[in-house]
Amino acid sequence: MNPLALLARLGRTALAGLAAVGRAALFALSAFSHMVRPPYYPREFFQALLNVGWLSLPVVGLTAIFTGGALALQIYAGGARFNAEAVVPQIVAIGMVRELGPVLVGLMIAARVTSSIAAEIATMKVTEQIDALVTLSTHPMKYLVAPRVLAALITVPVLVGVGDIIGIMGGYTVAVQNLGFNPAAYLKNTVDFLEALDIISSLVKGAAFGTIAAMMGCYYGMQSGRGAQGVGRATKGSVESAAVLILAANFVLTGVFFSL
Repeated sequence: MNPLALLARLGRTALAGLAAVGRAALFALSAFSHMVRPPYYPREFFQALLNVGWLSLPVVGLTAIFTGGALALQIYAGGARFNAEAVVPQIVAIGMVRELGPVLVGLMIAARVTSSIAAEIATMKVTEQIDALVTLSTHPMKYLVAPRVLAALITVPVLVGVGDIIGIMGGYTVAVQNLGFNPAAYLKNTVDFLEALDIISSLVKGAAFGTIAAMMGCYYGMQSGRGAQGVGRATKGSVESAAVLILAANFVLTGVFFSL
């Protein structure tokens, strides 16, 4: 291939990527601006709270409890090689609260909520319901996007907190029932080892991941092409983007919190 043609193709790809990032950033700024300016739609907001928060509890709880139990087994097996089995409570606690709890909850929300939002809004666009909202003088950003993003911003930190607790209890159950740990000593080591910064970082990550998940669902839904294929592409793209951005945001936030 001609080197100039290759360079031109790379340039077009880079410009297209930067344009996509710019469109997503402008969309996010518009969504946040509509969140703080009336009119508000409390019915849509509370419906989003139910969908994002309450209905996500089963998958979050199951994910957390099995992860906590598996983490306890892995740490015990690894620690046994160095006669360090006693560190199981501390490592399970810090692993769940700092890292696994927020990330796994964020990814579950991306799988469940982001895909749902993207498919719902994309279907509304395909069936011209969004055009009908505009005809009725209802701004789609205020009616569709702002309530969902705000609901995720509020509820996902709560889900992360619940997931952290359930994950720690999963590790506790496995350690006490299968590995012979003393229940009171296990809980004391867990409480003594965790610091306020660990909990704060976990909740902040939850807020960031929830915002990303809802924002990507709304963005791809609003940008969806026509037809069933457009809905499918929007749903797939929203989940992929949300998952990658959640992992990237986790890296950045971890560096910010634990380099202090």
